[in-house]
Amino acid sequence: MVTPPRPHLPIHPLWLCRACAAPWPCATARLTLLREYAHDRVALLVHLGGQLHDAADDLYRLNPHDGPEPRHLFDRFLGWALIRRAAGDDRTRISP
Repeated sequence: MVTPPRPHLPIHPLWLCRACAAPWPCATARLTLLREYAHDRVALLVHLGGQLHDAADDLYRLNPHDGPEPRHLFDRFLGWALIRRAAGDDRTRISP
């Protein structure tokens, strides 16, 4: 009997991936989220914003003196999902 792969979901309050132990959202979780929200980018960003809020609360509570930098959390939860244009480029792309 083959066991299905574990979903790449966060372990709370550590915000590590349940399947691969990378900081969540890991690469697989990002791809899954992009696929799930392919037709509704705003909903993806709202969802990720809520996750960012919860993660910031959890991570600062776990380590109030040396918690993650706000910019790092933004990049980790939202920055990768924003549509960006390269200078002088008309094509829209998703940042990695």
